Amino acid sequence: MNFFDELKTSLKEAVEIKNGTKAPARVTRYEIADVKAIREQLNVSQAEMAKALGTSVDTIKSWESRRRNPTGLAAKVLVTIQANPAFFYELAAH
Repeated sequence: MNFFDELKTSLKEAVEIKNGTKAPARVTRYEIADVKAIREQLNVSQAEMAKALGTSVDTIKSWESRRRNPTGLAAKVLVTIQANPAFFYELAAH
């Protein structure tokens, strides 16, 4: 099968999944992190957390107020920090 055929097959599968006629092979979900609790556990300010995560203070505030939820890499990093607080300090050092 050439690249075009693989891509075409993949797109057909994506449409089937979107239309609900086929189940996805896997789904990855992360529990929504309690950002305020994590930050308080670390005893750091919103500004310190924002700097370590490479985001804005407004983003931290919106996560804490649950207006928005961390997604993708941010969600994974927060889960890692929650399980291993020392990871936050490593991030903050860089």
